[in-house]
Amino acid sequence: MNRGKVLLAAPVHAVLKEGLLAQGFELLEFPQINQELAMAQVPSCVGIITSTRIQVNQIMIDAAPNLSWVGRMGSGMEVIDVEYARSRGIHCFFSPEGNANAVAEHAMGLLLSLTKHIADSAAEVILGQWRREENRGMELEGKTIGIIGLGHTGKAFAKLLSGFGCKILAYDTQKIENIPANVSFCHSLDRIWAEASVLSFHVPMAADTYHYFNADFLAKMQQPFILLNTSRGTVVDATILPDALKSAAIIGLGLDVWEQEPIKSMPPASQELMLQLAKNRRVIITPHIAGYTHEALYKMSKILLEQLSLLYIK
Repeated sequence: MNRGKVLLAAPVHAVLKEGLLAQGFELLEFPQINQELAMAQVPSCVGIITSTRIQVNQIMIDAAPNLSWVGRMGSGMEVIDVEYARSRGIHCFFSPEGNANAVAEHAMGLLLSLTKHIADSAAEVILGQWRREENRGMELEGKTIGIIGLGHTGKAFAKLLSGFGCKILAYDTQKIENIPANVSFCHSLDRIWAEASVLSFHVPMAADTYHYFNADFLAKMQQPFILLNTSRGTVVDATILPDALKSAAIIGLGLDVWEQEPIKSMPPASQELMLQLAKNRRVIITPHIAGYTHEALYKMSKILLEQLSLLYIK
């Protein structure tokens, strides 16, 4: 049985490859693909597995007359024109729960490192410095954490925080079911603006989340706070960050994402801004690795395989 070709336009775990082969698919593996190369491959494909490397837009969909489904490794369907795909009868799958814990753990790691000065003090020891007073940390117990976006990753972050004795406030524009017991859900941002000393974003890329954290949002924060963003780079207007750090409105900054990635794709001004921030001892920037664990790769791959298997069982 030959069900057709599948373009693997992202790194995937062997469990997905083996499962697709067992179901009769032929695999075209291009984990480092670009848009142009993908356009050359899709005319013969019935399926595409992607992450963030290519845009499955209307042009690509029109170029793939046999396309039956698209699978997204991870969360965030902005890389797929879902509405147009579905209008063409193309099934769209994604696996946000697959890397939720990985992203939450990374956010937790950024927060602990910033509050305890772990990364900075460890780098100083390598240089022969033993600075205790300058690296005196702060505890999370008793602090108020504001979580913006209470989907899979927001809930996972709240779960990790449950043992730290924090007060957790969460806000989401969507109706949220199964709110964790340790979370107070807010129907507006007012309490978060008033009370939060840590602010963590867990929202998708969308028109209404573009520069969600901007000068206006910053002005409404009523106390110094730590800002974390492990969602999408476009969520935070990075141009306001240097002054916010200088004024100590922001006392710590942990970013795993940037508006243009990777560094070689950034305009010079954006690259200069990022490097300027990265040199600040109150800042930690990592290269979009939060959801990139070995375990997450397996879980995302397995979830997509399960969804595809159901499609073909039907």
